[in-house]
Amino acid sequence: MKVLVTGAAGFIGFHLAKSLLLRGDEVVGFDAVNSYYDPALKEARLGLLEQTASQTSSGYSFIRADLADRAQVEACFADHRFDRVIHLAAQAGVRHSVDHPHDYVQSNLVGFANILEGCRHSGTPHLTYASTSSVYGANTRMPFSEHHGVNHPLQLYAATKRANELMAHAYSHMFALPTTGLRFFTVYGPWGRPDMALFLFTKNILEGKPIPVFNYGKHSRDFTYIDDIVEGVLRVSDKIAEPDGTWRADAPDPATSNAPFRIYNIGNNSPVELGTYIEAIEQELGRKAERQLLPLQKGDVPDTFADVSELVAAVNYKPATPVRTGVARFVQWYREYYRV
Repeated sequence: MKVLVTGAAGFIGFHLAKSLLLRGDEVVGFDAVNSYYDPALKEARLGLLEQTASQTSSGYSFIRADLADRAQVEACFADHRFDRVIHLAAQAGVRHSVDHPHDYVQSNLVGFANILEGCRHSGTPHLTYASTSSVYGANTRMPFSEHHGVNHPLQLYAATKRANELMAHAYSHMFALPTTGLRFFTVYGPWGRPDMALFLFTKNILEGKPIPVFNYGKHSRDFTYIDDIVEGVLRVSDKIAEPDGTWRADAPDPATSNAPFRIYNIGNNSPVELGTYIEAIEQELGRKAERQLLPLQKGDVPDTFADVSELVAAVNYKPATPVRTGVARFVQWYREYYRV
């Protein structure tokens, strides 16, 4: 298949594009390669995609452009006929959204609208897109289920991703565009983002600096290893969304529709306390962390826990990587990449 992967220079997009190339698909990557975090890390990922493509003889090309640029997105869809579109590009980060709201409007709302229009007018068979566990917001009913309401986001990032889900449903309903949204739960692993806890903690511990531990370490997160995420995304993308014949307009299920629309949680289904996560990092580094205990940050939620039963039923999704194994693989990558 020919697959468009937006956010191909990003953490999840890079791993997904690489897996598509390894299985023989043709990949068109699309990314602005902005400076939200170190562009050199993004360039290194793109270099590995070029290398993978040359080793596998899989077709690969890359478009360096902003998804909010409507003309660039229209040109992409005019030049290519995609069998699948996997939309992972977004302005990420819960805390960044507090002070930089317009970044999220442009990337997550305008950019997604351009993708939807591209898929609509080119007749894309299936759009899979990234949502987030942050949409559960003020909800404290655990585990988080796609069948729960998600109408109380705690920051703009979550609000824009929830808006993506609603925009996707509108296009599925009006234009019969099959769409599937995936609510990611705290993805981690090699080549991860420098603004995320695992990367930041590892860096600070090795440099002898304190690590910021918010909510005084009382967080728990459904940490999900990147390989498990990629496997789930591939399976979902291959399974084209269909209307739910049992859906009822008088008792609407938010996870399905009478249009070709689905939403799934994708997580490890096994929350880990932040303290346990830090201990796993300390064990791999052979060093103790100096913990700087801080209150809960604005926009953060104390706990996340994914109910993935719908994804298991749909595509036999089985996350298989324990946190200690995933942390060990990240630390090994970090030491090799940064030579520390």
